[in-house]
Amino acid sequence: MLLAFPVMLVVACDAPGLDMEPVFVNGRAVAPLGDSLLAIILPEKPGVMLYDRRTNTGEILGDDALHSPAHLQWVDDRLYVSDIVDGRPRIVVLTVTGEVNRQIDLGPMAAAAHQFAVLPNGDIITETTDDRLLAVEGDSGSTFALVEASPRTGFLVAARGGVLHAVPDKSLTLYNGLGKIRWRVDWPWEESAFVADLAVDSHGRPLVLAGNEGTEGFVVFGLDPVTGEVSRWMEGPSSTFSISRYGEIQPDSASPWLGAG
Repeated sequence: MLLAFPVMLVVACDAPGLDMEPVFVNGRAVAPLGDSLLAIILPEKPGVMLYDRRTNTGEILGDDALHSPAHLQWVDDRLYVSDIVDGRPRIVVLTVTGEVNRQIDLGPMAAAAHQFAVLPNGDIITETTDDRLLAVEGDSGSTFALVEASPRTGFLVAARGGVLHAVPDKSLTLYNGLGKIRWRVDWPWEESAFVADLAVDSHGRPLVLAGNEGTEGFVVFGLDPVTGEVSRWMEGPSSTFSISRYGEIQPDSASPWLGAG
């Protein structure tokens, strides 16, 4: 179902420009489709906003199918959205016009209901409770990779044809599409640091949104896609950040992207 966004954002002097791209809005990763369309999680609403950067307008997708969306990814013009219904994690696949293409029940296999990544071949990668990444295809699953044991569940995002997996206080690992390690770096932050979400911008640059327990504010770290090393970082008072086409990260406000500005 496709509905007009209640407050349409009109072009104005303070409207976001094409030179800046939001990567995290209210602590949730933004999913870009090409260089003009963005899928953004709406705060405390069941739908997802499809935002057009060319016209600075947005429309709500899936408000009649989603309950608690939190994680997004585009694959072949289909939007994969995490959701939970009656305690069971699932992924709802939407078209760009808001129609439900299919629903995928992850059942008890997913350690973190809102963490998944979709490979180019359509396999869904999710973290299990027995220290594995599982490739889900249809009603069956197979081991994609073994991961380090951690008392905290990890974070996943599709990156460079594979999967970036962050295991708090352990490591950051980029796997290729076959589950083989491209690079792995030891956890570069203090034990008290936590990950809020992972993102990949429209230029394929991996980003980590992190905070520190007991402190206010957030930090976004830009990772080198080839080595995994932290190449850029920026602090901000809130969990909304944007990135320029040249890779400069800036704190931002959620209001312009959500049509409230």
